[in-house]
Amino acid sequence: MKHSALLVFVTFLCAAMAPVWGQQSVPEIPFDAPADYFQYPAEMNLGEITGVTVNSKGHVFLLSRSQPQGNVFGDMATQLFEFDEQGRFIREIGKGVYGFAFGHNVRIDKDDNLWVIDKGSNMVMKFNQMGHVTMVFGRREEGTDHHEYPDRAHPPAAVDGMFNQPTDVAWDSVGNIYISDGYVNSRVAKYDSNGMWVKSWGKRGYAPGEFNLPHNIAIDYRDRIYVADRANGRIQVFDTDGNFQREIVINVPAPPGAKPFLGYQQPPPANAPPGSIFTYRPGAPAAICIPPGQSDVMYVGDLYPARIYKINLDGKVLGVFGKAGKGPGQISGIHSLACPSENVVYTGEFLNWRSQKFILHPERMPMAR
Repeated sequence: MKHSALLVFVTFLCAAMAPVWGQQSVPEIPFDAPADYFQYPAEMNLGEITGVTVNSKGHVFLLSRSQPQGNVFGDMATQLFEFDEQGRFIREIGKGVYGFAFGHNVRIDKDDNLWVIDKGSNMVMKFNQMGHVTMVFGRREEGTDHHEYPDRAHPPAAVDGMFNQPTDVAWDSVGNIYISDGYVNSRVAKYDSNGMWVKSWGKRGYAPGEFNLPHNIAIDYRDRIYVADRANGRIQVFDTDGNFQREIVINVPAPPGAKPFLGYQQPPPANAPPGSIFTYRPGAPAAICIPPGQSDVMYVGDLYPARIYKINLDGKVLGVFGKAGKGPGQISGIHSLACPSENVVYTGEFLNWRSQKFILHPERMPMAR
C-alpha cells in the first residue's frame, strides 16, 4: 500500500475507532407525538415524505413523492404541501412546475422563501411566499436527451453550475448558498447570495473532505457547515471556504433485539474496513437539523435502528428518542428533519409515508447521578 493510501486508511480508521461520545448508556428523551397531527382532505393522500421544513409562522411544508405521472421507471412525483401551525392543510405549491420530478428535500430560508431540491430533475428551485419560482439552479435534461441511470462509482466529470442528483441546501449568515450535490457528484457547491457560482469541494471517497453520498447539509450560527456524509457513516464539518475541520461519528449501539425494517437494511459488520457502505450503521446520518438562533445542539436521524439523536455541536450525544415501527411515535425511513425549536422536531419518513411532530420533554428525564 502506498504511503498516501496508508495515511488515508489510518486517518479514517482512527476516526472510526476513537472514543466517541455516547458509547455508554444514552438517556432516552421523553416525548409526545400526537397521532394524525396533519389534517387534509379525505380524497388526498401523502406519498413518501422526503422533506419537511417550518417557516417563521409555524407553518409546516411537506415534500411528498405522490400523485405520480408516467411509467414506473420514468416517473414524475413531486408535490409540495403547506399546513398551518395546527397541522391543517392550506394549499399545494408549485403544481406542475417543470423542475419537479423526484423531490429530495425542502428547506426554508430566513426570509421564508422555500427551496426545493429535486433529485430527479437535477434542479434546485427557490419559491417566494406566494408560491412563485424566483430562482433556479441546474437544468433538467431535455426529453430528447439520451439518459442512462448514472454509474455512481464511475461518474462523469462534475460541471460547474450543474448537478447530478442533488440532495439539500443551506445558507450562511451572509446569504451564501450551499448545495449538497449528493448521489453522483459527491461534492458541495457554493453560490453567492445572488445565485452566482463560487466554487465546489469534495469528490467520491472516504478521506477527510471526501464524500459518499452527502445527504443533508446544515449551518450553525458560527457559519460552520455540517454535511451528513451518509454512506461514510459520519458528519463532516467545514468552514465556508470548504476547509475540513473535523468529523463527528455517532456510536451508540443498537438496542437489543433491533431488526432491520426492510430486508436490505443490514448494518455493516463491526470490523468493516474504510470505504465500506455505512448507511445502516447505527448513528449514520440520514437527516440533520439545527434549531434556529444561537443553538448549540443538532438533531440527527438514522435509518437503522431508526432513532433520532440529540447531540451538541462537538458531537457529544445528549439523548435519543424513537424506535422503528409504524405506530404513532415510531419511525421508519427518516429522510428529513425540521427543528423549529430545541424541543420540537418534525420527521419526514419515506417508508411510513408521513411526517410526525415530536414534542420533547427533557424536564421529565431522570436527574443524572
